[in-house]
Amino acid sequence: MALRKDYPWLTPAAPAVISSPMMKICMSKLTVETTLAGGLAFLAAGFDVSNLAKDLAECAELFQKASFTLSDNNSLPIGVGFQNWGADLQVTLKALQQHPVAAVWFFGPKKLKDYAKWTESIREISNNKTKIWIQVGTVAEALEVVRLCRPDVLVVQGADSGGHGLRQRAGIITLLPEIADALRRKGIHIPLVAAGGIIDGRYRDEILRVVDGGVATAPSTIYDKARGITGWPETYVGRGVTNKTYHDAARGRNENVIKALHDEALEKSGGTKGWGPRGRLTTYAGTGVGLVREVKSAREIVQEIQRDASYILGRRAADYDATRGRPSGDGLRSKL
Repeated sequence: MALRKDYPWLTPAAPAVISSPMMKICMSKLTVETTLAGGLAFLAAGFDVSNLAKDLAECAELFQKASFTLSDNNSLPIGVGFQNWGADLQVTLKALQQHPVAAVWFFGPKKLKDYAKWTESIREISNNKTKIWIQVGTVAEALEVVRLCRPDVLVVQGADSGGHGLRQRAGIITLLPEIADALRRKGIHIPLVAAGGIIDGRYRDEILRVVDGGVATAPSTIYDKARGITGWPETYVGRGVTNKTYHDAARGRNENVIKALHDEALEKSGGTKGWGPRGRLTTYAGTGVGLVREVKSAREIVQEIQRDASYILGRRAADYDATRGRPSGDGLRSKL
């Protein structure tokens, strides 16, 4: 598999677990911990890359403390994710020359053609060693990105995901095979990574199943407006936990008043409270947030998802063999 060839630290004989570049969440410690657990994490550079070199230096220091052996070219075993509508390419290139990484993840350009310059520049400074991941949300977008950039990986984001995504997109269960079929018809073979609503090791309908007591989420531009963030292209919207900010906007309350209340809540709490359905601060989350029941370390989450997914895939393979009158092949499960 291409992913294991490019990222040899991924846990052998287990499904690859990838941590997306969640802004202000997937920072140095979480990124490094995910790699040490056998996954692949993308450091969140976001739209302001002024601290990228500092954050990458911190990652390098954490790997050194963990006695993790880097690759021959001294590339950090992590990725970096960008919100391309605001990120500065030249600052990015300087940081990546100082601290090369295994992969970069592009998302949210003003125009799709902007990806081409980013792809060309990063491949040039890394001698094609830094792999290019590009996030897409429709079949048309996927085909155009492939034409422009020929990325190493396409990240397929469904409507189930938290945070920002295209306003018009399908759920991951239908979108992923639709994009796979469209690429196959054109003879294009690029690894696809599913993003959106994935909380644990279950898959297909089980991943997205609604559970009692779940937290509601909704897409809305108010989450950005309340925080004073501007610049997102009109084609994107953020999905977050429905809270007082969201409900005020839904009732038509003045946006300036909503922002003032948000800022007041942030100042009072110092950023430590004011979250959740009864708060005002933005919590980006996907439709699978209702499946979250406890707080765990990154290492525990990665290992749990790998274990559960391996078990489910093996069980389904056994069930399939049983329905066809065949013995359940251990060889199948051993390759998962």
